[in-house]
Amino acid sequence: MFKQPAVKIFILALALSLPCGLAAAADTSKSGSTDTKSSSKSTDAKSSSKLSSDDSNFVKEAAQGGMMEVELGKLAQEKAASEKVKAFGKRMEQDHSKANDELKKLASDKGVQLSTALDSKHKSKVDKLSKMSGADFDKRYMSDMVSDHKEDVKKFQKEADKGKDAELKQFASQKLPTLKEHLQLAESTDKDVKGSTSSKSTGTSTEKSSGSMSKSSSEKSSSEKGSSR
Repeated sequence: MFKQPAVKIFILALALSLPCGLAAAADTSKSGSTDTKSSSKSTDAKSSSKLSSDDSNFVKEAAQGGMMEVELGKLAQEKAASEKVKAFGKRMEQDHSKANDELKKLASDKGVQLSTALDSKHKSKVDKLSKMSGADFDKRYMSDMVSDHKEDVKKFQKEADKGKDAELKQFASQKLPTLKEHLQLAESTDKDVKGSTSSKSTGTSTEKSSGSMSKSSSEKSSSEKGSSR
């Protein structure tokens, strides 16, 4: 007779204890989820800060400069008048495309996100030269190439000497000889372009002067003939 009430009491106690147990389980699950998210965020933060600010800036600037050199090299092959300038442009497209691919991989390994488009500074140079052609393009392009590669050599030399990341320093050191060769080639091609332009200008000036003297001599001869009559 006492067994039935006892069973009812047991069932009632069990029912009352279930909500507490479920709530405790939910709290544990929530706590575990929060810890996992916190750990994930911490891991992401660590993976995105593999380079110092100076090294990171170097990577981003080098990538922008490299993309610009490729674009300008393509323009030179289309718009230049001089065959030497066209050849220089082709060399720039090939060498900088290869260096860009290497830099992209390195940046990815170091957690640096690179832009796939030119920034306003570099895009403005491409836009200006895209509106030029012939001898005018040759002069402006080669002049820019000399100044740009002087800056490139300085930046890569600084990174090779003072960079903090070993792999990035190695990359800069490996590219320096090529950049110095580019600078020498740019300077010699720039001189050829300026010399060619100067020669044409001198020739035109001489022709005009010769034509003017010939005309003056002819007029003088006609005047003398008229006077003698």
